[in-house]
Amino acid sequence: MTDLPIDAVLPDLLAALRAGSNAVLVAPPGAGKTTAVAPALLDEPWCEGQVLLLSPRRLAARAAAERIAELMGEDVGGTVGYATRMDSRQSAGTCLLVLTEGIFVRRIQDDPELSGVSAVLFDEVHERSLDSDFGLALALDAQGALRPDLRIVPMSATLDGGRFAALLNDAPVIESEGRIQPLELRHVGRATEKRIEDGMAAAIRLALGEEAEGDVLAFLPGVAEIERTAERLEGLSVEIHKLHGSLDPAAQRAAIRPSRAGRRKVILATSIAETSLTIDGVRIVVDSGLARRPRYDRAAGVTRLVTERASQAAATQRAGRAARQRPGVAYRLWEAAATAGMPPFDPPEILESDLSSLLLDCALWGVNDPGALRWLDAPPAAAVAEARGRLTVLEALDGDGRITAHGKALARLPVEPRIGHMLVCAGEMGLAEVAAEVAVLLGERGIGGQDIDLTQRRMRWRRESGKRADAARALAKRWAKLASGAPSNAAGDHAVGLCLALAFPDRVAKRRSGDGADWASVGGRGFRLDPLSSLAREEWLAVGAVQGSAAGARILSAAPLSESDVLALFGGRVAEHRTVRFRAENGGIEALRERRLGAVRLSSGSDDRPDPEAVTAALVEGVRQGGLSLLPWSEAARSLRMRAGFAGVEALSDAALLETLDDWLPPLLAGKRRLSDIDKGPLSGVLEGLIGWEGKQQLDRLAPPAFRSPAGSSHEIDYAAEGGPRVELRVQALFGLAEHPVVGSGRIPLVLSLTSPAGRPIQTTRDLPGFWAGSWSAVAKEMRGRYPRHPWPDDPAGASATLRTKRADARRGKP
Repeated sequence: MTDLPIDAVLPDLLAALRAGSNAVLVAPPGAGKTTAVAPALLDEPWCEGQVLLLSPRRLAARAAAERIAELMGEDVGGTVGYATRMDSRQSAGTCLLVLTEGIFVRRIQDDPELSGVSAVLFDEVHERSLDSDFGLALALDAQGALRPDLRIVPMSATLDGGRFAALLNDAPVIESEGRIQPLELRHVGRATEKRIEDGMAAAIRLALGEEAEGDVLAFLPGVAEIERTAERLEGLSVEIHKLHGSLDPAAQRAAIRPSRAGRRKVILATSIAETSLTIDGVRIVVDSGLARRPRYDRAAGVTRLVTERASQAAATQRAGRAARQRPGVAYRLWEAAATAGMPPFDPPEILESDLSSLLLDCALWGVNDPGALRWLDAPPAAAVAEARGRLTVLEALDGDGRITAHGKALARLPVEPRIGHMLVCAGEMGLAEVAAEVAVLLGERGIGGQDIDLTQRRMRWRRESGKRADAARALAKRWAKLASGAPSNAAGDHAVGLCLALAFPDRVAKRRSGDGADWASVGGRGFRLDPLSSLAREEWLAVGAVQGSAAGARILSAAPLSESDVLALFGGRVAEHRTVRFRAENGGIEALRERRLGAVRLSSGSDDRPDPEAVTAALVEGVRQGGLSLLPWSEAARSLRMRAGFAGVEALSDAALLETLDDWLPPLLAGKRRLSDIDKGPLSGVLEGLIGWEGKQQLDRLAPPAFRSPAGSSHEIDYAAEGGPRVELRVQALFGLAEHPVVGSGRIPLVLSLTSPAGRPIQTTRDLPGFWAGSWSAVAKEMRGRYPRHPWPDDPAGASATLRTKRADARRGKP
C-alpha cells in the first residue's frame, strides 16, 4: 500500500482515542483520512464493535467502502460494507460500515445506545449538512448519558477544529500536513450573455488542447447543464462521463473508474464530486463557479433548488481535485478578482432548512426543545416554531410539543414528515403501494422521465429497465411494507393525486384561468403551469414540487384530482364563509355566501339574509376607508362641524370622529343596508352628544351660529366662507354700531357682506368703523338716489338701526 500523508499522524490519533473518547482530525484533500483512519481503528483494544464511517453522499459512501475493501484485499460486503437509502452491501461479518448521515440518524434513533458500535467517524463535517449536525448532536447526547466509551471523531479538510473541539469537551485536534502537489489556477472568464454550457464546453476544449495529458473533471450546477454540455462536446476523441446523484450505481462507478489506456476522459459532475472522492487520472479541473443548492423559502413554505455562485471554500475544494495525485491545473470560468466576491463558505443547512424532520426526530429522541442538545449552530427559533406548527397540523405533535402515536409512525419512516404522513394515511386507505411509489418519484429525479404529470412518470417508471429503476422499485416496495394498513385498494385514475394531496394539502390547487396557466392553491399561493401541459385541462391538481417566487411558483410535478376526491379527503375542512363588503359606488353593501377550502372558493352566491352585525361592520369600514363625506349630513350638522373646526373643538374633527367611529356610528346603522338610509336628525344629535353641554356652551361662545344685528335681525355666520367667517346683511341693520363685530378667542373680525335694501351687494368689509368714516358718504349718496324711501344718514354710527322705510319708522315714532 502506498504511504499516505495521514500515516504520519495516525499514531497521535490512536493515542488520543486510547486516552479519551473524542478527537478532531483535520487533514487536507488527498491525505487519506477517508480510507485509512477507519481501518486503523479496528485493531485498537477498545474497538470491540463496529466502526461507523459517515459520508455525506451515497456515491461517496459506496466508493469509499469499495476502495477500503480493495485496499484490504477483500470484496465489499465482508469486513467492509456500506448502507445507503437505495443500496446496501453488508453482512454479519462487517466490522467497518460506511453509511450516509441520514441512515445513521435512523440507526441511533432505533438504538440510542448504538449497541455493537465502538466508534463513529463523521467525514467531511465541514459541509455542515443537517443530518451531519443532528447525527453528531445525538451521538454526543448518547455518549454523555449512555455510552461514555463511544469514540466520536469529526474529520474534514477545512474543519474549524477549535469550534468542534470545544463542542466535544475540548477534545484534542490532530492535524495532518498532507501531501501538497503543485496546482496552477487559470481564470479564463466567461461572457455573461452566453449559456453556461457553451462556456464550459469551450473551456473543456481549451484545457484538452493546452494540457497534453490527464483527465478532466468539470463542475456544473445541475443535471440539465451536464446534459447540454455533453451535447456540445460530441465528436471529441475522449470518453464523456456524467456524474450526479440521479445516475444508477453502475454509471457512477464508470465515471470514477480510471480511464482506459491511451484514452482521456472528461467527467461532467455536479458538486457531488467536490469532496470524499479521489478520481484516479484527474489532473485538470474546469469549474463553472456555480452550484445548485436547496434553499428553504419560509414565505412560500417550500424548499427549492437555487442556482447561485459557489463559495470560496467550494471553489478551493473543486480545484484541489486536480492536484490529489500529481501536479494539476484548474480552469475557472470567472476573473481572478471575482473570487473575493464569492461567499466564503456555504451556510450550514440548519440555519436555512425546513426543520420539520429535525423537530420530529428531536421529539422522538425525547427532546421537545432542540436547544437542549449540543449544536455547533443552534436551530433558529423562528424555524423551530414554524416546524412545530406544521407538525401539529399533521397531528405528529400534540399541543405541548410531545410526539404523538401518529408522529412516532412518521418518524419510523425514512422520509420527511409530509411524505411520511402521506405513506401512513394512504396505507390506511389501501394505497400504500401508490404512495410509496409517489414518495420515490418525488425524491429521485429523472426516474420515469421529466414529465410534470407524476401519474405519467409512474407509468413510464413501471416499464423502465435498468439498475436504478430496479433499485427505486425495491425501495418503494420496502416503504409500502412499512406503510401498509388497509387491504390494497384498486388504484383509480386519481390515485397518485390522492396521495400527493395527503402529503401537500396546502398545495391542492384549482384552475383559475381558461388556458390552465394560473392556479389558486388551498394554502393561498398562486401557481403557474405550462399551458401546453396535459394537466392544463384539469380542474383540480395535487401539486408536489414547485419552484420560484411565492406569488407565482412554477409547478414542477403534479397529478390530477376531481372535486369529489378533494371533498372526500378534506370535506371536514370546507367552511362556509358569509362575507359582507361595502360598495363605494352606491354606499351600500354586497352580501355573499361562499364555500371555501382554505383559500380556494368552491361555490358562491348572494346572501339574502346577511348577519346584521356584519352589515354594520361593513358600513362602518366603508366610512373608515372612504371618509366622513359619505354620510348624509344635514346642513345643521355641517354647520355645527364648521363652527367646531373654527372654535378648535377637536371632538368633531375628522380625525376624532374616525377614531371614535365604532362608538357613535353603529347605533345609527341598525336595520340599515345603505349609508343614505341613516336618519339625518339622529346623526346631528350624535354630534351634539359628542361635545356635551359644556362643549356646546364653549362652541356658542367662540363660534356662535348667527350674528344678531343692532336692528334685532339674526344672520347665519358662514364659517366655511373663503377669507374667514362671513355674514351677509343689509347695511341699515348695522346703523348705530361703532365697533366691528368679532368672533372666536382670537377676536377675528367677521367678514361683513353689506347689501342694499334690494339685497344687492354694495360693500364687503372687515373694518366697519373705517367704512363709516371713509367710503360710506359716497355709498350713501348713491343709495339715496336708488332707494329714496330708506334712511341714509350722514353719521351711520350714531343713527338708529332699522330695516324699514323712513315712513314706516315715522309711523312708529322713530326719529
